[in-house]
Amino acid sequence: MTHLGTSKKEIDTILVLDFGSQYTQLIARRIRESNVYSEILPWDIKEEKIRSINPKGIILSGGPDSVTNSYTPRIPQIVFDLEIPILGICYGMQTLAEQMGGQVISADHKEFGHSELQITKDCVLFDGLQKNLNVWMSHGDQVQDLPDDFELVASTATAPIAVMQHETKPIFALQFHPEVTHTEDGQNVLDNYLFKVCKAQKDWKMNDLITQRIEEIKNQVQDNKVLLGLSGGVDSSVTAALLHQAIGNKLVCVFVDNGLLRKGEAEEVMNTFKENMSLNVIKSDSEEVFLRHLKGVTDPEQKRKIIGRTFIDVFDSEATKIKNIHFLAQGTIYPDVIESSGSESKEARVIKSHHNVGGLPDEMEMDLVEPLRDLFKDEVRRMGVELGLSAEMLNRHPFPGPGLGVRILGEITKEKTNVLKEADYIFIQELIKADLYNKVSQAFAVYLPIKSVGVVGDERRYAEVIGLRAVETVDFMTARWAHLPYEFLEHVSNRIVNEIEEVSRVVYDISSKPPATIEWE
Repeated sequence: MTHLGTSKKEIDTILVLDFGSQYTQLIARRIRESNVYSEILPWDIKEEKIRSINPKGIILSGGPDSVTNSYTPRIPQIVFDLEIPILGICYGMQTLAEQMGGQVISADHKEFGHSELQITKDCVLFDGLQKNLNVWMSHGDQVQDLPDDFELVASTATAPIAVMQHETKPIFALQFHPEVTHTEDGQNVLDNYLFKVCKAQKDWKMNDLITQRIEEIKNQVQDNKVLLGLSGGVDSSVTAALLHQAIGNKLVCVFVDNGLLRKGEAEEVMNTFKENMSLNVIKSDSEEVFLRHLKGVTDPEQKRKIIGRTFIDVFDSEATKIKNIHFLAQGTIYPDVIESSGSESKEARVIKSHHNVGGLPDEMEMDLVEPLRDLFKDEVRRMGVELGLSAEMLNRHPFPGPGLGVRILGEITKEKTNVLKEADYIFIQELIKADLYNKVSQAFAVYLPIKSVGVVGDERRYAEVIGLRAVETVDFMTARWAHLPYEFLEHVSNRIVNEIEEVSRVVYDISSKPPATIEWE
């Protein structure tokens, strides 16, 4: 099985080594916003992989561990051997200091939130900035003694060594997080590192990227046909538009109606792509197959893998009806790969599998085409704009590959999917009516595996419970629950309970990510 999207023309790359911070993906996105390509790898990646990337610079992310403990993550020796610029952030600073001969202690006063940074020595990272900055801290440990050949650059009231730099080498370390928007001039700090220290070129531009991906697709596919599983979501839609531009009628789209889609979605997808975009779309009515395979299954990981495998089975079945199908295209994006620990880490920690990356059988007969595999969601939308897709399609809330399968807790049945489709439809339509849909990043209903007593009219009703979820986020790696108006939630709840007789109670999810994930399963 081969992949498209992991090989790029020679462009400047900043490598972000991940030590487990919730902000790691944000570092990579901030770099890309400055038109420089960045890639995330776990701290314990094989040294040959780091060397093969030939990075212009390496950023060490924060993380939850303490270097004062034994057997915590450490910087691989190859990072120092390459003699390229290094920037340590938070935990990255602490392990850098400890490994280079300094001392790190558990601080008496842990810093979490805003802090005033006082810059006392010239440093290229702060060129053009004020001597006092309002920065965002999130740490319990701190550097007490500088390593040999390092000098103090800046302090805060509770962190005497908040920024340090090597006297002769391009090695820098920050206790604060420049990547978060809470840090004043944080993007400028990163830009100074990218352009004044690493001398990186602005190679990561969307127009160039589209041209490059089209060439990569043509080179990989040649005269063969490509089968794309079309869901109607942003990722698969942009994948379809990109492939259509690259190979035209050699693209065959299969839209699988698995019975786990939103209300009216099957008809909408077929109309959009077959009628409006003139794509070659085959509709596969497979609801019974999916429900049969999922019968009696309650474990969420098992459900995801069954749905993923069934998708592939359906694709293989469709492919046998079409000559010269050698490739399967998927709308896998970078957060899918990261969360599924698809980065070859020796200590990979799987958050959850995604049907795009976690459910593929080894014996799959087709090679993979994944042109969005190294893009974040906002980059995918930008590509969609350049490809001419409608704003309505691109701004649609994300919908998981397994569909309602990860929004029905417990066993999946047709009866449950019907209830959830109606509840979800009411919620989304009311968000649109109230002009709230585009003010939240993702919203949906969840079918909970419990029943609750209710009273409707004069009758007692012992029926299902529906959870509502709405979040605000930029990158879907961290998210805050949306503070929707109480009157709005009350109206939605009343509609759901009054119009769906199988439901007796509605609850609202006020969990943020982390610690919760956006989806319930």
